[in-house]
Amino acid sequence: MYRNLLVAVAHFPDRGHAIEQLARTNEEFCTLCTDLAEAKAALLHWEQSSSPVKDDRILEYRSLMNELAAEVEATLDRYR
Repeated sequence: MYRNLLVAVAHFPDRGHAIEQLARTNEEFCTLCTDLAEAKAALLHWEQSSSPVKDDRILEYRSLMNELAAEVEATLDRYR
């Protein structure tokens, strides 16, 4: 679980403690952080790819990461 939180903490370094605390008690938040980590891994994969669809996938995963990061932030704000 902690590994999946690292991407969220890297995205919101000033809220690392809040991310860790909320992850201990909120399974949905943990899933959201896992989704963000998986999207980041996929983005990194496509950035290294030589596939002809590379640019499209990069755009898709950047967009997904932005959406997930917004959800992480909104969840953190709700549990302040």
